[in-house]
Amino acid sequence: VQLQAYGGGLVQAGGSLRLSCVASGSIRSVAAMGWYRQAPGKQREMVAIISNLGSTNYADSVKGRFTISRDNAKNTMFLQMNSLKPDDTAVYYCNIPAWAIRGGTDYWGQGTQVTVSS
Repeated sequence: VQLQAYGGGLVQAGGSLRLSCVASGSIRSVAAMGWYRQAPGKQREMVAIISNLGSTNYADSVKGRFTISRDNAKNTMFLQMNSLKPDDTAVYYCNIPAWAIRGGTDYWGQGTQVTVSS
């Protein structure tokens, strides 16, 4: 499975962006997928995770502002980001953890840059 992330860009504080992650194969049987981000000089951190049943989990820093979703028919996961802050500036990666997919391999997209100006 290959993951391709899209939708990053430059936005002013308070603005919105929608990220997409397209998988090369079916995600119907993928138990969970997620978005992570890495800011310069910082460790990669979890942003949001969604299960194949639609349950979600968010980092405290994005709760109430970001919404993760998935469309299994289109093999795509989304991250709607509202009320963006300069602290949200990072490279955003989509991920399928090894435990969530048959074959047990960790998959990462190539990353998409999100820059929020103050």
